Amino acid sequence: MKRITKSWVALAVVALAGCDLAGEGAPTEAQRGDGSDTIELAEFPDRPYWGDTHLHTDISVDAFGFGVRLGPEDALKFARGDKITSTTGVEAQLDRPLDFLVISDHSDAMGATKRLYDAPRMLVRDPTLRRWYDMMHESPEQSTRAVAELITAAANDKIPAALRDPERQAKATRELWDDHLAILDRYNRPGEFTAFAGFEWTLMPDGNNLHRVVMFRDGSAKTGQIVPFPGLDTETEQLWDYMEAYEANTGGRVLAIPHNSNLSNGLMFDLVGPDGGPMSADYARRRARWEPVVEATQIKGDSETHPFLSPNDEFAAFGVAGWELGNLPLTQETTPDMYAGSYVRSALMRGLTLEQRMGVNPYAFGLIGSTDSHTALASGDEDNFFGKHTGVEPRKGRAMESQNLGTRQGRFGWHYLAGGYAAAWARGNTRAEIFDAFMRREVYATTGPRMVLRLFAGHDFTDGDWGGDWVRAGYARGVPMGGDLKDTGKPPVFLISALKDPEGANLDRVQVIKGWVDASGKAQERIYDVAWSDMDGKRRRVGGKVPPVGDTVVRREATYTNSIGAAELRATWRDPDYRPGQRAFYYVRVIEIPTPSWVLFDSKRFGVDLPAEVVEANVIQERAYSSPVWLHPRRGPDDAPRIMDKG
Repeated sequence: MKRITKSWVALAVVALAGCDLAGEGAPTEAQRGDGSDTIELAEFPDRPYWGDTHLHTDISVDAFGFGVRLGPEDALKFARGDKITSTTGVEAQLDRPLDFLVISDHSDAMGATKRLYDAPRMLVRDPTLRRWYDMMHESPEQSTRAVAELITAAANDKIPAALRDPERQAKATRELWDDHLAILDRYNRPGEFTAFAGFEWTLMPDGNNLHRVVMFRDGSAKTGQIVPFPGLDTETEQLWDYMEAYEANTGGRVLAIPHNSNLSNGLMFDLVGPDGGPMSADYARRRARWEPVVEATQIKGDSETHPFLSPNDEFAAFGVAGWELGNLPLTQETTPDMYAGSYVRSALMRGLTLEQRMGVNPYAFGLIGSTDSHTALASGDEDNFFGKHTGVEPRKGRAMESQNLGTRQGRFGWHYLAGGYAAAWARGNTRAEIFDAFMRREVYATTGPRMVLRLFAGHDFTDGDWGGDWVRAGYARGVPMGGDLKDTGKPPVFLISALKDPEGANLDRVQVIKGWVDASGKAQERIYDVAWSDMDGKRRRVGGKVPPVGDTVVRREATYTNSIGAAELRATWRDPDYRPGQRAFYYVRVIEIPTPSWVLFDSKRFGVDLPAEVVEANVIQERAYSSPVWLHPRRGPDDAPRIMDKG
């Protein structure tokens, strides 16, 4: 393993851009801290708080090159519901504000493309940087190509030395980070809107995505003692070292969120350790400690599962097209043997088998969604999609253009999803409460809609619990999503509740996805339909399958009606395939009725004729994924830990 060099320690002085903060006022002590003692908290988590943990502004090296000219303050204003003007001059506003935001600009070369762009040309002596400088000034299209080259250069470890000067970068990023933290503290309003400090750590060996978003619980009094940690030329364990040192030295809290495992070519959820040998229990324990959740869905595709891995899952192909071809810059093709290490469901199953072997599960993570937008606009709605970057903000033709990261073949604009959001069950809207929800994995992912999903797992729940305070009963006699349930010799029972987005589509069905290790030690999966609309009417099971919900989408108008589906679905579900001593996980997937994607909205808005296959591919069924509940075998009488006789 590599050790952190002095130059990289200096580079761990990374940061964000200064903005004019006039009129916002000085931050209070509560804003600088976690906010836990500034508002009255509910007795237990009483609602999901909605946010985006993965947003880039003009300080990210790629986002600026792609054209964004909005900074962190613009991003925060937009997320909290203010109307702003996008980089391309389009008026932008969320229909509904978010509750929290993590601005996660890249730690590597933070602010570098902005500084390159602003520099006098005569001072840009490196020939590659001068060519990128000229391209950035020539046109938005050429600027985008320059950044595509930069990304490919990073994948091939050919970034010009002038762009990686540790001393120059350290000074610039220290200033940027301090300015950014001041902005966050000023916009953080406990009980109203939560602004988190964070950054993206961008490890990309051979172009394969091993990126993490790093999210802090704390205000500037603690986060100001450090700077973001670089991804280039470092390793995952060094990131964990950095996080461990932060907590030890400041008393703060921090976590990391892997994302786009679908572009990792099997590396994100590997079965082996970083040296290629058997994974050690210590490595597994550290991963579980520092990475409690993963980003399962975002603009660059959905990472839940793949039809190759889940051939019996009729909903497995969502968000797969285009992204399954290879890594992000398409410098390495993806082959089917890589899929299992690239998708969340198979990772959860791998975690069970690794736990059975060494007693630790490295992949016991919760699930969230986020955007990964590089426009500074956290927009995840199909009818309000501002694109991955400013080059594909709303305009005619963007859906059919070849995508522009690395090689320009195989992926097109319509392969992008409109994004995703994270929902956190918390007692109040503060840094402490939302962060702690992430740590205990009481979070869930959606592909954009804000459906309300809740589940509890126990051993004695009944239909009668719905008639009382079922949430209180859930916490008292079971565990919520993200929890660990001990095997008692009785089948686990789940209370599952799903409510449609109040401004969105009805629900088609609720499913439980179970993964377990069978008697032979092999991981298995099964999908159970547990509740669906019109269960006792036209949609009775036929041959063990639930008939399709129907389709009301008018393609040319980008409209649908809620004349099918259900506004609410509930289930009290007992695992019919439970076996005592079984090691298993369960998560809930909520599926909406078919609706038009952003591509059909674009077609209507700009009068674009799309190929028939593209039209049909963009009648979609959006969804939510809960964090799992894990069922753990009892280790012995009364579940007491076994004590080795030392003789």
